[in-house]
Amino acid sequence: MSQKTGQVMIYMAWILLLIVLTMAANSWLETQQNPNQNVDIQYDHDRIPEVTLKQNRQGHYVATGKINDQKVIFLLDTGATGISIPQAVAQRLQLTSGYPTQVSTANGSITVYSTDLKTVSLGAITLNNLRGHINPHMEGDEILLGMTFMRHLELIQRDQTLLLRNLR
Repeated sequence: MSQKTGQVMIYMAWILLLIVLTMAANSWLETQQNPNQNVDIQYDHDRIPEVTLKQNRQGHYVATGKINDQKVIFLLDTGATGISIPQAVAQRLQLTSGYPTQVSTANGSITVYSTDLKTVSLGAITLNNLRGHINPHMEGDEILLGMTFMRHLELIQRDQTLLLRNLR
């Protein structure tokens, strides 16, 4: 093996190491943002579905769930009335925009579009036929999971965990 070939091999090894380290760092950062990527399916002693979520580093409850059997990321928001879906996510989920309506946000009043959600799931908890809205002003991939969903649940917060139990 020539000296030049040896140097190329060393460079390739460094590049490979940097790629592996970048992938590991991205995975770690994603886990910090969403520590509930794999929500456990649990049931209490009466076979009532329940979910336990951990807070992320910012103190929010972010979890992977499903809308119409398609994987999504939820940000639980007890201050939100409905389920607010960024327009880009709604397009990926192939949701239909319905009638426009005005909603109040921290930044003022905006127009959103109603949509029907056949199923909304978080771990073992699945609710059917819920109303949501498509928000063309939201950026990112996180869906605000508001009280349209959570009013059907019992919520118990202890330390840095939140227990959700289906009341239906």
